[in-house]
Amino acid sequence: MPEPGRTRTCPHCKATILESSDVCPACRHHLRFGADRRTRPAESLFRIEGTVQAPAGPGAWEYEVVVVLYDEKGAEVGREVVHVGALRAPASRRCVVTIDAYPTTGAAAEPSRATPLSQKLPGRSLPGFRRG
Repeated sequence: MPEPGRTRTCPHCKATILESSDVCPACRHHLRFGADRRTRPAESLFRIEGTVQAPAGPGAWEYEVVVVLYDEKGAEVGREVVHVGALRAPASRRCVVTIDAYPTTGAAAEPSRATPLSQKLPGRSLPGFRRG
């Protein structure tokens, strides 16, 4: 088993992925057959889903989907522009962001101590955005 967190490039789509991945999370191509990754349980540590709808009226609205990851001290670890585009009413886009974790070899899966996302989000939403 490789060192936890080591990365490699997917030979199909060229995305940066974990060296231990059997299936590329970006293009979903199989990278390794007969490996034990599928037998190890994944724990979904984070999931948020929402829909963005273009406001009614003439013209288009441009959008950018940006994911930013911070460490425990608040320092930015990574930033990725996932997609850009434009919407005209009544078009919409649904977005799902997940973080799944897999125990490394020899590590026991512990229950997540993370606060459920629904307890962290305020009761309001952004204009044109609805949760769930």
